[in-house]
Amino acid sequence: MIAPGDRVAVGLSGGKDSLVALCALARYRDFSPRPFSLRAITLTMGLEPFDLAGVRRLCDQLAVPYDVVETSIGRVVFQQRAEKNPCALCARMRRGALVGWCAQNGVNRLALGHHRDDALETLLLSMFYEGRLHTFHPVTDLAGSGVTQIRPLIYVAEKEIIGCARALRLPVVPSPCPAAGRTARRDMKELLNQVCRTIPGARDQMLSALKNAAQYGLWDSCSGKD
Repeated sequence: MIAPGDRVAVGLSGGKDSLVALCALARYRDFSPRPFSLRAITLTMGLEPFDLAGVRRLCDQLAVPYDVVETSIGRVVFQQRAEKNPCALCARMRRGALVGWCAQNGVNRLALGHHRDDALETLLLSMFYEGRLHTFHPVTDLAGSGVTQIRPLIYVAEKEIIGCARALRLPVVPSPCPAAGRTARRDMKELLNQVCRTIPGARDQMLSALKNAAQYGLWDSCSGKD
């Protein structure tokens, strides 16, 4: 995911996943045999409240330069467009803004905090709502931008991230999103929990299936398209 001399930026939402990704990469930077630079960026969504004071302090402690970019994405999605299913449009707009910022600031790697459970939930969403086998890739070359998107926590279970965030007392910022907890993704999380109550190792087996599913064009040795 990271080559010598890469300029890596972590997309910080303020949630536990991206904060753990930041801490992990900052620690890795200190002993990596492949030297790389690290910085962080947060997009504001134009939604309140959204207090980033704790995140700023964490970045200072980790010696990671931190940028906050003001956007109106939340107002566009929820007020102007009044989207009934806002997640897809919001994700596209956020990714466009992040990639644009990376390209303008000489960053060639954009690190996101997605973990194992996110990948499995995306797979279920794709199957049940789109009728196809698809999930996001660990490494994605964003064509024409000069930016590669990486997900360093892709094999990590969400429960481990929760434990890490608590142990490190990370300054998690509550999501201001009006749709938080009321999305199809939340439904897939609950469905996956139900499956795992019947088959306790289901998440591990599904992850193994993704790793071995090159014949389906899911996760192979090449970069993919999200």
